[in-house]
Amino acid sequence: MRYDLLIQSGAKLMQPAVVDGVTIDWQRSGQPGKMNFTAIKTAGLSFHEGDPVKFSVNGKPFFKGFIFEKDRTGLESKKLKVTAYDQLYYLTKNKDTYNYQNKTAADVIRMIAEDFHLRVGVLAPTPYLIRQRLEDNVTLYDMINNALKLTLQSTGQMYVFSDKVGLLTLEHIEAMKLPLLCNESTVGNFSYKTSISKDTYNRIKLVQEDKESGKRKIFLAQDPVKEAQWGILQYYEKLDDDAKDGLMRATQILKLRDRKTRTLSLKNVIGDTRVRAGSSVVCMLGLGDMNLSNYMVVEQVTHEFRENQHLMSLDLRGGNGFES
Repeated sequence: MRYDLLIQSGAKLMQPAVVDGVTIDWQRSGQPGKMNFTAIKTAGLSFHEGDPVKFSVNGKPFFKGFIFEKDRTGLESKKLKVTAYDQLYYLTKNKDTYNYQNKTAADVIRMIAEDFHLRVGVLAPTPYLIRQRLEDNVTLYDMINNALKLTLQSTGQMYVFSDKVGLLTLEHIEAMKLPLLCNESTVGNFSYKTSISKDTYNRIKLVQEDKESGKRKIFLAQDPVKEAQWGILQYYEKLDDDAKDGLMRATQILKLRDRKTRTLSLKNVIGDTRVRAGSSVVCMLGLGDMNLSNYMVVEQVTHEFRENQHLMSLDLRGGNGFES
């Protein structure tokens, strides 16, 4: 297995000597892709924050980003610790205000990417048209995430937004399933957790203000059986003025959230370069209260590349029959 790391500074292309391997981390939501490595400082190695960096595996590009941090400790040290992020960094850190009409989530991504000079790849078409929305003083990433959230709540369709080797990409989560098996022979260790303390709701209350009449519309969906079992766990949200699908949205949110969450973390998994945050992998493991045999969604993946070795840590969630 061959690993190549290249840094471009102006017209100069450099291939630094790397020690202690390369680590790449992706999360499905909320954080940019991140790469960490330690380079040996030589006379010919000179690069700066903002310079592009590319990491390839067996000649195929795996990560593209920009250098944001350099850390060198001690006068005699020749080790330079470097942190690079992909394009999502600019979306998570920059704030703005947008008031848009009649756009899908994919349209919102294109709009923001054009304004902030970000490179766009393939964006899957999203079926939900957002009639009007004001995003005031929020991060660009939250604007996109809110559009995807509205799409999920209104249609039940989930999409994964990421930077894929230097291009902003939007994929339907079903298109990201991999024929990859995680079982006792491919996993070093695991931890398993069940909970109703996070992202679990059995009563959904959506409120819409009618400015003309001064009245409020309330859309309610609930599960009396789960309320008796767990107590009332209420999700509350104020809808935009022109939302027309309040009851359908409440019902859809209940369908998504009326369940306990089960999360599974795997350590020292045999590496596979196809695995990204949002991918689904097949897990077959005995977990104590159940025998798991199902697709699981990768919420977070950390790839660790060392000489002749590629291992992964996976945080997994969901899957039909697993989150119930």
